[in-house]
This record gives sequence, C-alpha cells and structure tokens, in this order.
Amino acid sequence: MTETALESLTLGKPPRRFFMTLRDIAFWVRSARADATLARFRTSQEAGPAFDQLYGATHDPFGATLPQFRYQRQKYETLISILPFRPYREVLDVGCGLGVFARCLAPHAEHVLGIDISEEAVRGARHLSREFANIEYRRSDLAQFAGTPARYDLIVLADTLYYLSPLTDAVVDGIARQMAELLVPGGLLMLVNHFFFAIDPPSRMTRRIHDRFIASPDLALKSEHRRAFYLSSIFERP
Repeated sequence: MTETALESLTLGKPPRRFFMTLRDIAFWVRSARADATLARFRTSQEAGPAFDQLYGATHDPFGATLPQFRYQRQKYETLISILPFRPYREVLDVGCGLGVFARCLAPHAEHVLGIDISEEAVRGARHLSREFANIEYRRSDLAQFAGTPARYDLIVLADTLYYLSPLTDAVVDGIARQMAELLVPGGLLMLVNHFFFAIDPPSRMTRRIHDRFIASPDLALKSEHRRAFYLSSIFERP
C-alpha cells in the first residue's frame, strides 16, 4: 500500500465490508476450539507452556494465516487504515502470535518488535517473516518490560488482555499505566478486543477493559471504532 493510499484510508473512510459467509463461521468455530483447548492446557500449567502446547499441537490454532479465512485479513486492513498517518519509528506488537499484524505494520515503521509469551509462536513468526528485515521477534511478556525507558511511537495490544487471569480492574489499570510509560510523548496505543455490541459476556469484558484505559490519567483517548466483531480504541500519551 502506498503512502497516498494509506493517507486516504486514515481520513475517516476505512473499509466497511460486512463479512459473514460459511468460511467466516468456520473461522469462529476454529477460534472457539482453540480457546477451549487452551483452557484445558492451562488447568495444569502456566500460560506460557500452555500456549506452547497449543501452537505445538496445531501450527496456526486460530487460523490467522490461513487464506480461506477473510476475517483477520480484513480486520487488519481496517486497523491499519484507522491509524493516524504519521511516521512510526519504533513499534511494539504485544501478543504478536505468528506475526500477521506485525507484517502488516512493517511497511509503515522503521522497526517492529513483536513479543509473545509462546516460544512456539515466536519461532513460527520468525519463519513467516524471513523477508522482513525490520521485524524482530522475542519471547517475552509485559512483566519483562518493567522499568524499560519510553521508546515506542506505537504499541499494539490486540486480542491479548482477556487471556490474563485474574483480569481485575487493578490489573487493567496497571497495564494501562505501563503502556503509557513505554510510549514516547505523543506516542500512540492501539487497543483491540472482541466486541459484539455488548451482548455477550466477552463483549462486556471488552467494554470494561476499554473504559478502564479511558479512565487512565496517563492516556488520552483519540478515537474509538466499533466494527463487527471488535472494538478498537486509539490512545495517546500526552
């Protein structure tokens, strides 16, 4: 995508395409099965080993890289389009999985660091990103970033937080504060989570998470975008 095309997409007209085909339904079924399998693995071990076991059993458990599923591809196209048109020097993708969105961000950034709690996912992301010289992957979690100096122009926190347990208000507030500390002044945070008009319990959890970030004194809400089936909020460190 050229810079001109990216700029036109960020001026209030991101793509709005409704997608619900049998393949899209199959994507949701695959994701639900992956979550159920992960829940079983987590009954006896920590999150990192559980995700390793999940990715070890199925290379792409959530179907993020499979071409027959349009949902993730269209979702990432839309997320790129709603980012403000500006240069991004350092980008952090938290919970990067197999690096699909990191590769979408790479043409618009000098350097992208993708981190994930699963070594298996990181290994897969490195393999799939061999042609991207400006992407780096690291097995890490947010706890290892404590005390890191502010350096990122953009942080992406997409479909990650609801895997934390327990996800109390205090935990969410602490993560919001940590995200702000990692951003340079004027840096942006893109927060994305499943959302279906607050009908189902996960959507209500998403609304609570985003509201806690909105209430953070360290971040300022710039925009909020509701789509089927996710909510994206963009924050700025003042």
